[in-house]
Amino acid sequence: MKYLGGIFDVIIVGAGHAGSEAALASARMGCKTLLCTMNLDSVAFMPCNPNIGGTAKGHLVKEVDALGGEMGVNIDHTFIQSRMLNTSKGPAVHSLRAQADKKRYQERMKNVIENQENLFLRQLEVTEIEVEDGKINGVVTKNGAVFKASSVVLATGTYLKGKVIIGETSYSSGPNGLFPANDLSQSLLDLDISLRRFKTGTPARINKRSVDFSNMSEQKGDEKIVPFSFMHDNIDKEQISCWLAYTNENTHDVIRKNINRSPIYNGSIEGIGPRYCPSIEDKVMRFPDKLQHQIFIEPEGNDTEEMYVGGMSSSLPEDVQIEMLRTIKGLENVEIMRTAYAIEYDCIDPTQLKPSLEFKNIKGLFGAGQLNGSSGYEEAAAQGIIAGINAALNVKNEVPLILTRSDAYIGVLIDDLVTKGTSEPYRMMTSRSEYRLLLRQDNADLRLTEFGYKVGLVTEERYKRYLNRKNNIEQEIDRMKKLQVTNKRENNEILLSLNSSELKKPISMYELIKRPELDYFSVSSLDEERVDLPYDIGEQVNIIAKYEGYIDKQLEQVEQFKKIEKRLIPQELDFNDIRGLRKEAIQKLAKIRPINIGQASRISGVSPADISVLLIYMEQYSRQKNS
Repeated sequence: MKYLGGIFDVIIVGAGHAGSEAALASARMGCKTLLCTMNLDSVAFMPCNPNIGGTAKGHLVKEVDALGGEMGVNIDHTFIQSRMLNTSKGPAVHSLRAQADKKRYQERMKNVIENQENLFLRQLEVTEIEVEDGKINGVVTKNGAVFKASSVVLATGTYLKGKVIIGETSYSSGPNGLFPANDLSQSLLDLDISLRRFKTGTPARINKRSVDFSNMSEQKGDEKIVPFSFMHDNIDKEQISCWLAYTNENTHDVIRKNINRSPIYNGSIEGIGPRYCPSIEDKVMRFPDKLQHQIFIEPEGNDTEEMYVGGMSSSLPEDVQIEMLRTIKGLENVEIMRTAYAIEYDCIDPTQLKPSLEFKNIKGLFGAGQLNGSSGYEEAAAQGIIAGINAALNVKNEVPLILTRSDAYIGVLIDDLVTKGTSEPYRMMTSRSEYRLLLRQDNADLRLTEFGYKVGLVTEERYKRYLNRKNNIEQEIDRMKKLQVTNKRENNEILLSLNSSELKKPISMYELIKRPELDYFSVSSLDEERVDLPYDIGEQVNIIAKYEGYIDKQLEQVEQFKKIEKRLIPQELDFNDIRGLRKEAIQKLAKIRPINIGQASRISGVSPADISVLLIYMEQYSRQKNS
């Protein structure tokens, strides 16, 4: 028996990393928001590695933070180790990564959600999506309650028909022994939403007391901690070490002799797994010449003995997992606390979505996170905040927020998903961005805070902080350009002491720090006018000065990119009417329904010649329409 449970502006289905960001964004923008989760204990849950950030993923977290999201703030409060990755390379690929106290991360995020105005958190299983005349109407729960809303965000993670697989054993389950959502998939199919089957996995958790760390390499956190959130200054806290170990030939022998028991190799796993995060059995079988693989032993929190075995995701039988782990130095007597497993789940073909993450055929219905075929907490949060923003804007009948590939890694992520689709769980990498020198993690606030402020998500406090930082950077660059360093003897002696050549004539300080051996910080003794500014201001000045030529070239490319992105394609256009388009191009264009020429040009199967034909047709179409 159904009954009316309540009326809301926005309903979020799922309270993982996508759902949490979506719900907070919608509520903070003034919409009455219902956040549904099957289990209140799973809010912002980390079923796999309890860390936030990493290569390219750190960029996403910084961008979510710049837009007014919560992930960066939350990890700054709850991390137990922080490291900046790729510091030997250029600033475009520097990526922050923090190990979380898994329980505290969940508890704090749940508490933020519970105390957010306009946001109502409920333990409910949504089993049906209600649609009327092509528009979202609400959701139905397992207990019979009907909740009405004009926007709904699906952020179901790996719960849709979740199936856990460990060797020859498989059973219906969500991640980490939580209940799966077995009913909602059929409702989506009834709405003509195309589903597919993906797979991901997680390594075993082991008891810290059974590990011999003397045979492992200690991995300490950075002495200088860089915050994820632009709202935080310097952070100083005691950090916990992680540990590095290696597999060996004995480990590989155990895997090879039991490979016929692996569900990946005996055909009992149907779902497609992530290529960039393979299981240990995949690594051993695909790279037979490699004698060892790195294993990271990472703590799951301050108040637990559980440790995460990073790099050993597996779906081998439990007895094989124990035998395999005990071949590794330091793990000879290891005790497993949680067995590694693979999990299959339903997700959608993301080409069914608009760049706003709204379903093309159902107004007001949005998708975010692993439902869209992506993997990772950070990718989920990035989609979640955009889906939440656009769900709120839909309620207000306002234009959606669409970040382009030149605006943010978030723009790259969403454009890749909705334009190209994905045949495996999508993972963000710096190489996916054409403009990665512009889309650095250190300047995410300078790129995106205005967007968040315009839609009403960024607070006045954050906006003032952003303006202050932006002005400080601009003023310091202007000062450095005007400041002349003369070729007097004292200055040349300082330069020689810094292994730099003498000056023959005066030069601006801005030009001087472009020298490879110098930087903004090392030349401070030559700068008597310098005032004490925060470290991140100096870092920005240094990066902008040193990479100015490359940045200018990328900015020129962005201008060209923007021109084709502005060429909007009329949504009523029938591609079958365009003579000269190849059949494959017609099929792909009709399926994706690109919003502009730029998006059309990135569709696999649409050639430059097809784009030329489309442009000519659009000119004729426009003239006929206006005549």
